[in-house]
Amino acid sequence: MTKEQFIALFEKCASGNCTAEELTQLENYHDDFELTVKQWSVGMGTSDEVRQQMLKKLRSQISAEGKKRRSNFHYWVAAASVLIFIAAGTWFWLNTKDQHQIVQSVSINTKITPGRNRAVLTLANGKKLDLDDTQTGIISREGASIVSKSADGKLAYGNNTDPSDQNAVIYNTIETPRGGQYQLTLADGTAVWLNAGSSLKYPTTFGGKERKVELTGEAYFQVAKNKEQPFSVALKGMKVEVLGTHFNIMAYNDENTIETTLLEGSVKLSKDGSSTMLMPNQQGVLNNGASNFRVHAVNAENVIAWKNGFFKFDNENIETIMRKVARWYDVDISYKGNLKSQNFGGTVPRFKDISQLLTTLELTGTIHFKIEGRRVVVMP
Repeated sequence: MTKEQFIALFEKCASGNCTAEELTQLENYHDDFELTVKQWSVGMGTSDEVRQQMLKKLRSQISAEGKKRRSNFHYWVAAASVLIFIAAGTWFWLNTKDQHQIVQSVSINTKITPGRNRAVLTLANGKKLDLDDTQTGIISREGASIVSKSADGKLAYGNNTDPSDQNAVIYNTIETPRGGQYQLTLADGTAVWLNAGSSLKYPTTFGGKERKVELTGEAYFQVAKNKEQPFSVALKGMKVEVLGTHFNIMAYNDENTIETTLLEGSVKLSKDGSSTMLMPNQQGVLNNGASNFRVHAVNAENVIAWKNGFFKFDNENIETIMRKVARWYDVDISYKGNLKSQNFGGTVPRFKDISQLLTTLELTGTIHFKIEGRRVVVMP
């Protein structure tokens, strides 16, 4: 099984939702403990030396967790949690011209929990509903649609059969705070996943010749096909047009670019008379203030890892990584000292305490962290 499959299966078993067969499969899994390094230098030592340094540190965590066990299963969960930590740590690679040693990491004891399903829905009359506190079932009748919340915390728009409510098209807006995410199904059947710190404005029903929504932040769309009524996303003066396809848009205000990534079908990107088409596994990049698009090949599944419960860093600098961390964990970030230019890559579960992610990064020996309340200080 792949590392991602292992982590997903572990999360399922740890929450008590796996079958006996799945638990047996997980218990019988053995980590190959392979180091994947973009640029290995002699100064870091041999791969076995680095492996032993990591194991020594992590075995102490296993021992400490073992003292707390109440049953064989709870002890196994504690050990598996550390095994995930090993896998995540060894998958991280550092891309830098300097030589670095793996060193003991700074103790990170403050508990900051990850994000979860949280959002606020603004109805057409201006009323705001905290979806985290809203009961399941029908929560509103909005024009020609009935808005409902499912037992698994998803929002959906269905047909309203009451003719008295079916007048002009009206709009709703859903907003996720920092530390939140949410999934909804629009009136046409289009599924949308909103990442943290994002908002989507949309009509409760789609009339006319076009299905148009407005996005801020990041979202993944699975658009219902309708050749007679194209679907479009408006953001920062840019437009994404599709008929029926799967794609991701990242357009946060604190990022320097808008990135549109296509997984299936085709999309057209346009702004100020400039346009381009994307094919699957291509990403269109638009710099803020520019009108010309850059297109390059990507692994689209890596881009939407956030939707599937993972941070997937692909040769990214620490500032880019920490902006993602800040949005998901709802923390502030500050920097201290001279941080060398270096890029990181790897995969870490999003639904873990922030300490696991930070300690994993510290295993590179090139960066350290200190938590002060809800502020994370990044240090060399």
